[in-house]
Amino acid sequence: MNKPGGMPVQPDPTGDMSLFQLVQAGPPERPGAGMPHRVDRPVSGVVLFTLTAEALSAMSTLFAEQRVHKVYWAVVEGTPGEKGSWMHRLTHDAHAHKARVVEVPEGHPCITHYRRLAQGDRYALLELIPEGGRFHQLRAQCAAAGHSIKGDVKYGARRGEADRTIGLHARSIRFEHPFTGKQVVVEAPPPTSPLWKALLEKVG
Repeated sequence: MNKPGGMPVQPDPTGDMSLFQLVQAGPPERPGAGMPHRVDRPVSGVVLFTLTAEALSAMSTLFAEQRVHKVYWAVVEGTPGEKGSWMHRLTHDAHAHKARVVEVPEGHPCITHYRRLAQGDRYALLELIPEGGRFHQLRAQCAAAGHSIKGDVKYGARRGEADRTIGLHARSIRFEHPFTGKQVVVEAPPPTSPLWKALLEKVG
């Protein structure tokens, strides 16, 4: 599914309709649907669901073994380098519902590879490829590198968006189908806001 930014993947305390509920409701109804994959509520883009218990188990294993290749696009503040990799240690602050970069060994090492696709006056468009998928990994690492994601005030952005989305988009996922062995690539078109359009025009 191509999730709109601002919609929760799964039911949450707000009671707002979730993407999972839409998948289950159909048509046709899918009572056996499962969620091996999630993205944060403010994030848009590809979310993978399964339709059977066997598929859920198989895909959960692929995600756990980091055999699903994920690509994100992010609109970030400032002027990042052309390409490189970030390595930080992150901990999950459950009270603040936030990831924190720490220097102590207790932090989980996280690596994200980045490439600058376009540069504007105040914002850049980055391609982000995380190794693994820790809680808020991309949001925390962009902020720690000095390039907060647009609208992500939780991680230092100058101001939020009126619709409470952030400039992070799950662009694609790629994996070997656990039953057929075929390569599966799913790609979601990017958001269509003026800033996204302007930066994408620079990409060509």
